[in-house]
Amino acid sequence: MKEDTFKIVKNYYGEVLSGSSDLKTSACCISGSISKSQKEILKLIEPEIKDKFYGCGSPIPLELKGKTVLDLGCGTGRDVYLISYLVGEEGRVIGVDMTDKQIEVAKKYEDIQAKKLGYKSPNTEFKKGYIEDLKSLGIEDDSVDIVISNCVINLSPEKEKVFKEIFRILRPGGELHFSDVFSNSRISDELIKDPVLYGECLSGAMYIEDFRRMITQLGFPDYRILAKRKMDLENLEIEKKVGMIDFYSMTIRVFNVELEDVCEDYGQIAKYIGTIEESPHFFILDDHHKFIAHKPMLVCGNTANMLKDTRFKKHFEIIGDKSRHFGKFDCAPVYSKSDEDSMGGGCC
Repeated sequence: MKEDTFKIVKNYYGEVLSGSSDLKTSACCISGSISKSQKEILKLIEPEIKDKFYGCGSPIPLELKGKTVLDLGCGTGRDVYLISYLVGEEGRVIGVDMTDKQIEVAKKYEDIQAKKLGYKSPNTEFKKGYIEDLKSLGIEDDSVDIVISNCVINLSPEKEKVFKEIFRILRPGGELHFSDVFSNSRISDELIKDPVLYGECLSGAMYIEDFRRMITQLGFPDYRILAKRKMDLENLEIEKKVGMIDFYSMTIRVFNVELEDVCEDYGQIAKYIGTIEESPHFFILDDHHKFIAHKPMLVCGNTANMLKDTRFKKHFEIIGDKSRHFGKFDCAPVYSKSDEDSMGGGCC
C-alpha cells in the first residue's frame, strides 16, 4: 500500500498535472492571506516556479532572519524562494521533494533567483527524497529552526513517521508551521485507494482528532490554529464520491517547547513590544491570541512558553513565572461547539 501511494503521488504531480490549472478541485489551490511585502517578493520568482506549484495555504511565519528553514514537499520551490529572501543571505532554506519533475524545476533556477535577490550565492538547497526519512538526506537532529509544509503531509502514507522526523530535526524552541487538508471524519479505505482523490489532497487528509492524538503521543499536546476554511470542492462528481465528509484547509503551528495537555493559569502576563519588523503594531500567535503592541495580556503557561522559549522571546516581556498556580486557565475553545464548522485546537 505504501509503495502504491508513492507511485500515485509521483505520477499525479509528475505526469498527470502540468500546472495548477489541471487540478480537478480547489483543495490544492493556493489560498490564504499573504502580506503585501511577500507579494512583492513573489514578483521576483520565475513564472514556471509559480505556475507548477501547488498548495492550500500560506505557511510563512514571521521572524525568519538568519534562520534555517526546511520545506517538506517543496515542489517547484515557490515557498523556498520566498523564504530565501526572508531569512536573508546568512539564513538557509532546504527544500525536500520526491518528484523528479518538480525538483528539476526548483533546481534549475537557483542561481537566477539568488541574483534576483542580490545574493552572492544561493542560500537554498534542494534534496530529492522522502519526507518520511530525512535522516537519509543528511538532515541531522536539532538542526532546523522552522519546518514548513504546504499541502503535502496529507499525501504521505506514513504520517506518524513524518511528524517523528519533524520533531527529531527541530531545535529546542523551533516551530512546525504548516498548511494542509483536514477532514471532520476518518476517510474509508475505498476512498484512500482512489488515485484522483488522493492526488487532489482529499482522501489522504488527516481526521483532525487523529492528528491531535498523534502529536500528543509524540509529546506535543497543544497545537495552535492560525487559519481555517471549509473547502468548496467545486466538482460535483468528486463531491458525490466523498459524501458527507467535510474538508478544511488549515494552517497550524506546533512549537518545540515544554507544553501541558491543558492550559494552566500561573498568573502570567505577556506584552508584545512591537519590534517585529513585518508587524510593528500587533502580533498574531494563533486564531485567538492577537497581541496589541505594548498592551499587557493574561496568558496561560503554554502560551507564555511559546513566546519566551522561542525566537519570539526578544519581542515579548513575560511577567511572572510558574511558582504559583491558580488552576485551569479560563478561556474559550478555539471554535464554539455551536459552530457547524467546529474543529478542535489548542485548549485556550
